[in-house]
Amino acid sequence: MKLPFALLVVCFAAWGVAANMTDPLVQVFSRVFSMSTLQASLVQFAYYGAYFCLALPAAFINRRFSYRTGVLTGLGLAILGAFLFYPASIAMTYGYFLLALFTLAGGLSILETSANPFVIAMGPEDNATRRLNFAQAFNPVGTNIGVFLSAALILPNLNTASSEERAALGAEALLAIRSDELQAVMLPYVGFAFVLVAIWIAIALRPMRTRQEAAGGNVAFGATLRRLLGNRHYTFGVVAQFFNVAAQTCTWTFTLQYVMAALGVNEAGAGWYLQASLIVFLISRFVMTWAMGLVRPALLLTVMALSGSALSLIAVVVPGVPGVWAVVALSVSLSLMFPTIYGLALHGLGEDTKFGAAGLVMAILGGALMPMVQGALLDGFGPALSYIVPGLCFLVIAAYGVFDLSRGAARRV
Repeated sequence: MKLPFALLVVCFAAWGVAANMTDPLVQVFSRVFSMSTLQASLVQFAYYGAYFCLALPAAFINRRFSYRTGVLTGLGLAILGAFLFYPASIAMTYGYFLLALFTLAGGLSILETSANPFVIAMGPEDNATRRLNFAQAFNPVGTNIGVFLSAALILPNLNTASSEERAALGAEALLAIRSDELQAVMLPYVGFAFVLVAIWIAIALRPMRTRQEAAGGNVAFGATLRRLLGNRHYTFGVVAQFFNVAAQTCTWTFTLQYVMAALGVNEAGAGWYLQASLIVFLISRFVMTWAMGLVRPALLLTVMALSGSALSLIAVVVPGVPGVWAVVALSVSLSLMFPTIYGLALHGLGEDTKFGAAGLVMAILGGALMPMVQGALLDGFGPALSYIVPGLCFLVIAAYGVFDLSRGAARRV
């Protein structure tokens, strides 16, 4: 099972590449199409909205066929979405890029909804959590690659002309600038598509059976849904995951704008602070995995969420160098949250796990909605004040940590 597991680990890294290659596109499209930050935030609405829409169909695919079928379906749709960036760059319309992003993210939603429980089912139950945490540790490897690709291939190729200067240009000159900028956006996505094709072929040619997976059979969706909705611990976990993804997406999406305003640098210069943030995230993921051997996960989640809220407050109140490093340090708090909330919320669900996992992926909708709220605040009041949005999100996550701790205390009594 070593090669099949390794192929799935590559998938974990792959959706990290896509997610964080997409974060800077809010600033990119804001400049290219001379639009407001709120309008450009539709990038995240399309990306994370697709995660919401395709997670439940993924659960049906996994239940009716197999996790492997779900993985191949997700990869196939993601490949189509990544290739759509080529015609989008020729059409040079914002809507076409949003369609490409929606298709790419829809495939990644199916992939993520399938790969997480697939890893759990690939071996003994007694070390399933450790196996999943190990696989998820490679997701920030992908996020760093995604940010690096943006910082190296996309951001340096943006024309420095402001919105006013672009408005003064003739139609032909403006189209030439946009064409060059959108070609820079297209290239890493099309290259990413070829990488996904190679992964798809490798998985398609390799048998990937599991002892724990039972495909087929009737899907009692109504009864499953009632059980899940009646489980307060699970439903609160979905809410916490919504605000976790919201905090993560808001933090990384608007890092460029925050750093540019605080330090007076351009997009390329600010991009390296985002890269530093993702390196912090990668290192912290392994540190937090080690710390969970010493501290109860829910307690660690609570402490990190409260720390994240405090760092967000610093970013709001001290919008200079201290604020920039507070924004970078938010990645320490974020590093443990997705897998920790995922594991806590699914604990004890039994046969409802497949659909429960889909609900937690659907909670990624937070990454679609909350950046629009922060974008509106940024347009009206500036980047510093906008970081009140992730600060409030962290407080909801802390509340879930406290809830899980109190629930555990009640069980012990």
